[in-house]
Amino acid sequence: MAPVTRAQDQGPAKVAGNPKVTLYWLNQSRAQRILWLMEELQVPYELKTYKRQNMLAPPELKEVHPLGKAPIITVTSDATEGAKPLVIAESGPIIEYLIDHWGPQMQPTKWQNGKEGMVGGETEGYLRNRYLLHYTEGTLMPYLVTTLLMNAIQANVPFFIRPLASLITGQVKSKYTEPNLATNFAFLEDLLKTSPDGGDFFCGGELAGADIALVFPLGASRGRAGLTEEKYPKLCKYVAMLEERDAFKRAVEKIIEIEGSYDPNL
Repeated sequence: MAPVTRAQDQGPAKVAGNPKVTLYWLNQSRAQRILWLMEELQVPYELKTYKRQNMLAPPELKEVHPLGKAPIITVTSDATEGAKPLVIAESGPIIEYLIDHWGPQMQPTKWQNGKEGMVGGETEGYLRNRYLLHYTEGTLMPYLVTTLLMNAIQANVPFFIRPLASLITGQVKSKYTEPNLATNFAFLEDLLKTSPDGGDFFCGGELAGADIALVFPLGASRGRAGLTEEKYPKLCKYVAMLEERDAFKRAVEKIIEIEGSYDPNL
């Protein structure tokens, strides 16, 4: 059984303003982790689903946000009455916004005792959480997306140029993505080993926003991209632990209802 933490053990937070949240969900996208977060926090939400077309998001998503990418949430409440809904895009800002309003228990304690308000007085868990929320998209995901593109090129080029395409993509992976992913996986493995207070999560003993952000790239990397249990046992055990949480399972069930199956891969 997965360990119960504060986020699992309490009911939904009481939020003022009669809010309504809509998640714009795209298959095989980062929206999967936002769906999990809303299940974790028991946020009442509406789900609008979209399908990729030739690996790209459909143009209809541009009606919600000019970039037409997922995840996106819209928020209406008493505070937005008579105005346009709030539109929030990108995983990091969405995670922070939802936790700010529905999940303060998922925010690591900010200050060390006796150092409140002092520069440098922040706790390690707080600083880790802020860093990893930005690190996931700014550092880790570009290597995974490049790997996805190289694999797509290898699989879809005409037969007569496939040997040349395989040579080029193989060089990109062997000299660029694979060594960089190995460096990043080793870095994350070490962060889990040194989690504050010996916790099971990246930022300590409680689930935090950083864990929500990291589950998608790590889950997509297992058995591919070099993330194996033999090389990175703590990372693989960590992902398996998150997938055993009740809220994660509910999110997967919703995805299966939509898609017919659940595929964490990119």
